[in-house]
Amino acid sequence: MAGFIEGVARDQTTLFPARLEDWVGDDSLVCVVDLFVEEVDLPGLGFARVAPARTGRPGYHPAVLLKLFIYGYLNRVPSSRRPEREAGRNVEVMWLTGRLVPDHKTIADFRRDNGPAIRRTCAQFVELCRRIGVLKGDYVAIDGSKFKAVNTRDRNFTKGKIASRLAHLEADVERYIGEMARIDRQEEGAARAGKMAHLARRHDRVRQEIQRLKAMEEALADAPDGQISLTDPDARAMATSARRSGLVGYNVQSAVDTETHLIVAHDVTNQGFDREQLGPMGTAAKEALGRDDLHAIADKGYFSGAEILACHEAGITTTVPRPETSGNRGKGMFVKADFHDQPDRDVYRCPAGKELTYRYTREEGGLQVRRYWINECQHCPLQPRCTSGKERRTTRWEHEVLVDAMRERLSRDPDPMTLRRCTVEHPFGTIKGWMGATHFQMRRLKNVRTEMALHVLAYNIKRIVALIGIRRLMEAIPG
Repeated sequence: MAGFIEGVARDQTTLFPARLEDWVGDDSLVCVVDLFVEEVDLPGLGFARVAPARTGRPGYHPAVLLKLFIYGYLNRVPSSRRPEREAGRNVEVMWLTGRLVPDHKTIADFRRDNGPAIRRTCAQFVELCRRIGVLKGDYVAIDGSKFKAVNTRDRNFTKGKIASRLAHLEADVERYIGEMARIDRQEEGAARAGKMAHLARRHDRVRQEIQRLKAMEEALADAPDGQISLTDPDARAMATSARRSGLVGYNVQSAVDTETHLIVAHDVTNQGFDREQLGPMGTAAKEALGRDDLHAIADKGYFSGAEILACHEAGITTTVPRPETSGNRGKGMFVKADFHDQPDRDVYRCPAGKELTYRYTREEGGLQVRRYWINECQHCPLQPRCTSGKERRTTRWEHEVLVDAMRERLSRDPDPMTLRRCTVEHPFGTIKGWMGATHFQMRRLKNVRTEMALHVLAYNIKRIVALIGIRRLMEAIPG
């Protein structure tokens, strides 16, 4: 290959550096992993087998396996078998582990048995970022995203899915019976016998599938949330933003600092909605940041009076747009936003200028709601655009002032929803890109939480390195 850059002959003797240290530079990311794990208090975080056993074969120190996992997730090697191979051929991993090569079973068991400790390690790195002054956390953006589990749609069952499958299978049974009757009338000889045997086998298989689905339907009656997943029992079918699309997986929640884009708190649930997560995520972010107050921004899927009140009582200011649940605006009719509240007089003013007065208070969905209406609607010229009943009634939550303050912030601040979208959706996209098409590899909710904690830790390490550099980070870790 004359004229090109030529490599060294394979049979030529090569003198590699005598020390592994010579292969790893001082500004390598693997040095951050090594120093961080050496500085954390492994017994205090709850890692098992930190002290060696008196008898039996010696085991691997938890620090070695934790370093191996953090390095693996930083380099998109999240499985247990691939780190085993990397430990025998990757110079950085050899340097990190002291040329130890744990087998994949040992690696997998460490992650499974130390889930809570690994999650606390992720929180410890957030504390490190806060301690060195990078993470201030004046504002956090909260959002959730659906991640696929190790469970296909075909192995997830709901009442509607079983009913649909049974209808198709019973139609197949009728079709096979009709076809067998036709062949019996019209054909003769060996061809007739072969076709009849083939249709009989298919008929029997469909019947067996119907019996299996009916047994699944009976088991589904005892399921607390109306779903059964066979591969991962904790995974649930969830709708996604794509039209007529969904997946079987988990709902990952995160609270991201709007200034640094660091994930300050996260959680994994198997609920397909977000409206109960505003309070828990806001409180977790506030505790992680060590602040007395906090401003949390979320989308309309998080709007819940109970959660907004819980955040207010915890010292968290929330900005969440109120969803418009009525279809009246599309019909050209008035909606609640067209009725102006006058709290000082405890009345509502309707679009016709009339005052709706307070009538009574009742509980709706665990909230105390005040009801207002007027008896003059039947004679109002705007009634066809207002209500189809005798009078238009409107409600006011006893803590509606919190919603009014949120509405004012949304109209005053420069598009907080754009800030939320640009902040919290970037980490989700990055982590999903690292995960690949399969997303989670472990089963059961507790193990998936551990896996997500390692992904978040890897993301935060890369993010802080991009912000302040490796050298400054390594100088700050021992403090």
